[in-house]
Amino acid sequence: MRIGFGVTALCNGLSGGGLDGISNYTREMMSRIASAPQVELVPFSFRATIPSDMGQGVQLARYSVNTAWSVATGTNFFGMSDLAKRVHLIHATDHYVPRCKPAPMVATLMDAIPLSHPQWSRSEFREVKNFLWKRAANWADEVITISDYSKIELSKWTGIALNKITVIPLAVDERWFRSVSAEESARTRQLYQLPETFFISVGTLQPRKNVESTILAHRALSQAERVRSPLIIVGRAGWKCEEVMRLIEEDSASGTVRWLKHVPDADLLPVLKLASALVFPSLGEGFGLPVLEAFAASVPVITSNTTSLPEVTGEAAISLNPLDVDMISCAMQQVLDDQNLVLMLKQQGLARAKEFTWQACADATLKVYRKMLA
Repeated sequence: MRIGFGVTALCNGLSGGGLDGISNYTREMMSRIASAPQVELVPFSFRATIPSDMGQGVQLARYSVNTAWSVATGTNFFGMSDLAKRVHLIHATDHYVPRCKPAPMVATLMDAIPLSHPQWSRSEFREVKNFLWKRAANWADEVITISDYSKIELSKWTGIALNKITVIPLAVDERWFRSVSAEESARTRQLYQLPETFFISVGTLQPRKNVESTILAHRALSQAERVRSPLIIVGRAGWKCEEVMRLIEEDSASGTVRWLKHVPDADLLPVLKLASALVFPSLGEGFGLPVLEAFAASVPVITSNTTSLPEVTGEAAISLNPLDVDMISCAMQQVLDDQNLVLMLKQQGLARAKEFTWQACADATLKVYRKMLA
């Protein structure tokens, strides 16, 4: 079984010094599917340089140009017909979905957020991009998505039939289960000047991550508690984050809120494990991988009871209305006051994280391939 395997996001992440959720998914699937019996992967990318250790790949022209051409003419992407002749099936792993007839194609689409909530996306050329993305999504013969919530949303916003969409949950990397030594914890605490207790927010500063509500909930704690247990924010500035930046600046002088911006991958786990809880009241997630990573690290989680997040958390987190600032604040106080609750959340979260493995994800993906080629 020879598979044309999309690696554009992964290659961009590797060259840019950091992997996002989509590129990490591509990497995990690539390593496991390539090791399956009688499977050969042919990586392809749009403009991005394919590293030699990925094998002999196919580098194609810019995705946006190809998409516009195919939508206008109804023909394949430039160079895609040659690739289609070399493989049995094409898997677009990263939302870069090509037109590649006659080869059958499966596309992994994480969510429909650009279509369902366009106000959360970058505004430049947004309508054109969403139109082209919707058309491209419908080029897939089968779709893989990561939650039942995303399945329903994708069908609603793209018109893809529900019976063409398979739900295969994401997984948590094994590194998040790693124990951190006392020496490493002490070094990390000193390096980032972390107190004994603190709350952590992880994610790019953008509207749907709802960091604003996290800051306001922290403000609702007593001043003494806020100083003793500050809010540590990890994540780069994104788009439409002016209000969040203003709130951070207001609270920075007192030390009650600190913005670490980017924390290197090597330090993120020890920083997270030192936290009293992850506060993640996101307004929209296709899955919610930071929650699963905190579970694996044995960190209590306060998160939303909306979109896909209940599918990920089960009963292992404090789940609440992400727009109810008082409820978020009460949950933060609970974590500080109730050590029995903290112990229960840690145990249940760790058990929950162990249910999601990349091997199970890869096995389910191979099952989709075989169904398409049967």
